[in-house]
Amino acid sequence: MLSFGRFPRLKTIFATALAAGMMVPAPVGAQGDLLIAPTRLVVNGGGSAEVVLSNIGSKPATYRISLELRRMMPDGDLEDVDEANASPNERAALAMIRYAPRRITLPPNQPQSVRISARPPAELADGEYRVHLSFRAVPEATSVEATAAAQPATGFAIRLTPIYGLTIPLIVRKGQLTGGATISNAAVEREGAATFFKLDMARSGNRSIYGEVRVMARGVKQPVYLVRGIGIYPELTTRQLRVAISPQQAAALKGPMTVEYREMPEVGGKLIASANANF
Repeated sequence: MLSFGRFPRLKTIFATALAAGMMVPAPVGAQGDLLIAPTRLVVNGGGSAEVVLSNIGSKPATYRISLELRRMMPDGDLEDVDEANASPNERAALAMIRYAPRRITLPPNQPQSVRISARPPAELADGEYRVHLSFRAVPEATSVEATAAAQPATGFAIRLTPIYGLTIPLIVRKGQLTGGATISNAAVEREGAATFFKLDMARSGNRSIYGEVRVMARGVKQPVYLVRGIGIYPELTTRQLRVAISPQQAAALKGPMTVEYREMPEVGGKLIASANANF
C-alpha cells in the first residue's frame, strides 16, 4: 500500500490526477537517495502531469532529467534505442512531450515536481506512444586541491564515482484503445543453484498491459506468491516472465494452484487473465 508519510504533497497530486481521470499512478520508486512518485505515467488523450522527486539523503543532490527511448525484449528487459534508429511511433512520442525543469537540485527532504505536458497532434493516428523519463544524478564537483590531496605520493590512482538514476515510462494514449492478455505454462524450475518462477504471457489489442501476477492456493485468500509491476508493451505480443525466487517461496509453490494476472490494486485490481497450474 502506498504511504505518503513525510510527503503530503504526493497525496494531493495523486488525488488530483485520479479525479481528472488522466493519470494512472504507480507506487513510489527509489534509487540511491532519490525518491520518485509515481513510477509510471499514463496520459489519456493529452494533457499535463507531474512527477514528484524527493532527496531522502542528508546532502543536496542534483539530477539531470531527459527523455529516452527503450524497447521491451521478449524476456521483459528494456533495450536502449538510439534516436537515429527510432520508429515513427517513437519519434512521434518524443515530439509531443515537453517537460521542465531539465536539471534540478534537491535539498534534503524537500519534494519538488517536474511538470510534464503531452500534446499529440490532431492528425496523429490513434495508438499508444511511449518515452522513458530519465533522472540521473550529477556527481558533486571535486576541487583541484581535494583531488591532489587524494593522489598517492607515487604512481597514480583511479577514483570511481557511481552515478545513480531512475527511469520511468511515460505513456500517451490517443483514441479508444483496448488490451487483453492470456497466461500459460506456469512453472517453477531449478537452474544450477537458483530457482525461478516462469510464466508465458501473450498480449492482445492495441495498447500495453500492466499489472501483477498472483499465485493463489485453494482455500487461501492471500497469494502464495506475488510479483508486481509486470507489463507487456505494444512492440511485443508475447513475453516470458522469469523471476528468481527464494527456497521458501519455492517450497510454498507446491500442488494445484491458480495463477492470476491482475491490474495493479491502485487502479482497481481487475482480473486480466488466469490459468490453472500444478507445481
